[in-house]
Amino acid sequence: MAAHERTTDAPRGTAPGGAAPGTTAPGATGQPDVAAAIREGIARGDFAPNQRLVEGDLSELYGASRSGVRSALIELTNEGLVERVQHRGARVRAVTLDEAIEISEVRMVVEGLCAAKAAERVTDAETAELRALGDAMRAAVAEGHVLEYSALNKSLHQRIVDISGQETAAGVLRRLRAQNVRFQFQLALVPGRPNVSLAEHLAIVEEICAHSPDAAERAARRHLVSVIEALKAV
Repeated sequence: MAAHERTTDAPRGTAPGGAAPGTTAPGATGQPDVAAAIREGIARGDFAPNQRLVEGDLSELYGASRSGVRSALIELTNEGLVERVQHRGARVRAVTLDEAIEISEVRMVVEGLCAAKAAERVTDAETAELRALGDAMRAAVAEGHVLEYSALNKSLHQRIVDISGQETAAGVLRRLRAQNVRFQFQLALVPGRPNVSLAEHLAIVEEICAHSPDAAERAARRHLVSVIEALKAV
């Protein structure tokens, strides 16, 4: 089967990436949040761009009803993560380079806000956690562990958003990152890019830990400008 027509194909009873099938939404009565599960699968890269999303397969995979899967796909279509193709069903929407740049421009604003808020709210324990993440990223780059660095990169961005307490921003960023996952992975593999990215992330960490909101926002924006320039080069 051609790569651009892959269909949902994960071990039965196991969600993509090893996550438990049938993720339940907070406050739900045991009903799986299929939209959240598929969204996370796309963000992790478990579902490839243009991969077909077959309702029957997803229903079995997540332990959800066909109607629940159908509603989830409609929700994800509205978010721009999934597209409906006439006579072909649903598939993961492939993001163009121009869209990836636009997404990064929006992220620059939102993540700048989150960095500033995190600098205002960060506790001593969270400061230690951020510094530890920075040290782990430094070690991964030094040892040439690109995929490990990429995972730590994602963890750092998520912790900054968590610390910021900006729930609306968190929702926006989840959708944007899921759409941009293919380009994020490509950037991680560009020779020399992890070294550039590492310095930018460490600068963000230092400003947040120093409780400097304005400087933290500028550092986050500088990082996303760098991402945009790297995308254009790729």
